[in-house]
Amino acid sequence: MFRNFQPEKPAPKLMVVAPPGPTVEDLVSASTQALASRHTELKVHLHEKLLGMLNLSVLDKISREELGRELSPIIRDILVADGIALNTSERGQITEEVLDEVLGLGPLEPFLKDPTVSDILVNTHKQVFVERAGKLEPTPARFKDERHLLRIIQKIVGGVGRRIDESQPWMDARLPDGSRVNALVPPCAVDGPLLSIRKFSKIPYTMGRLIDIGSVDERIAILFELITRCRINILISGGTGSGKTTLLNALSSFIDNKERIITIEDTAELQLQQTHVGRMESRPANQENRGEVTQRDLVRNALRMRPDRIIVGEVRGAEVLDMLQAMNTGHDGSMTTVHANSPRDALTRLEHMVGMTGIEIPLKSLRGQVASALQIIIQVQRMSDGRRRVVSVQEITGMEGDTITCQEVFRFQRSGVDREGNVLGEHRATGIRPRFMRRVDEFGIEAPIDLFREG
Repeated sequence: MFRNFQPEKPAPKLMVVAPPGPTVEDLVSASTQALASRHTELKVHLHEKLLGMLNLSVLDKISREELGRELSPIIRDILVADGIALNTSERGQITEEVLDEVLGLGPLEPFLKDPTVSDILVNTHKQVFVERAGKLEPTPARFKDERHLLRIIQKIVGGVGRRIDESQPWMDARLPDGSRVNALVPPCAVDGPLLSIRKFSKIPYTMGRLIDIGSVDERIAILFELITRCRINILISGGTGSGKTTLLNALSSFIDNKERIITIEDTAELQLQQTHVGRMESRPANQENRGEVTQRDLVRNALRMRPDRIIVGEVRGAEVLDMLQAMNTGHDGSMTTVHANSPRDALTRLEHMVGMTGIEIPLKSLRGQVASALQIIIQVQRMSDGRRRVVSVQEITGMEGDTITCQEVFRFQRSGVDREGNVLGEHRATGIRPRFMRRVDEFGIEAPIDLFREG
């Protein structure tokens, strides 16, 4: 009767595993972060004390070296009074960083001086990233707290006569060296202030440099010289950070020094090397919501300034209609850029922006005006390896019914990715001889016979 009886198995014992202790790397990292935090607090503490002693009205009239000599003994006295012991080297370093706080942008100042850094991205006071060679890198730079970061943002804003607060939580501005700045503060910035700085290249990109870094090849560079010298209207299309303005700067180097050029931008970034250049920049409304000057206002005004060429840094809205009309009324060789992911998308975007003017134009007439105004679309793209390349050069050939027709002259043929993540490929001609070559012949410019040979 007990045949199927099974003795009860003892309950399994619970294995209590102690959580692993911190590794040496964790301890070193925590120690480094604590030291960096204390260092930042000391720097901000010294800056706050100095603010009450400095005559701020003369800061822009004194050199950094002279100010450093005057501040060094004051900082030493403050450290002694607060019982903070630093050796000569450490005191020299903290003096330089306090000077960055007083005269510059605090923790960001070293990156502004670093020529290898192209972008500085601040994600709240806890994170600072930089871009080098097209790739983002984290940095050890930190702000003491949100208030510290806000003070730096307010310093930038105050320097250009603009404001940023809860009623106007975003701002576009330009640093004295030409670098472009965008800031966003709460309530729109959920976790804390956001700041991005697109650094202004002190050495303008030439077509030779673009060849060296693989953005274009020799044949495309020759083509760009031809279309610029022959005063062909150009539209450069690409995504954010794809190198549109860089390419526009390089193209402008082929413009004759005798021509009068008017540039129009939201934030001045173009670095034209010609003698006869008039630079114009739009202006936002003031606190009373007055005084706004749009790009459209500036394009209209430029037409009265006897320009040979008009260069609009980027068309974003209603100014596109005036730009197209300028290209169609004797301002040959004008150039502009637009945000788009392909040449066809660029044409669609132009149509949408014309619709923003509120003027009703039949679609066929509008497309006819676009096809008449523009001859070349250059598509640029930022690849997965961070490099910017020209991926397509297309000629607008006219209209077929209601459709703008294009033909591709050059393209970037992608072939793969190597072990280091670099995109492989080459620029290839499609074998099509563009129609605008008749204009090149009229200008008496000789082009290589094999310029458009396929391959």
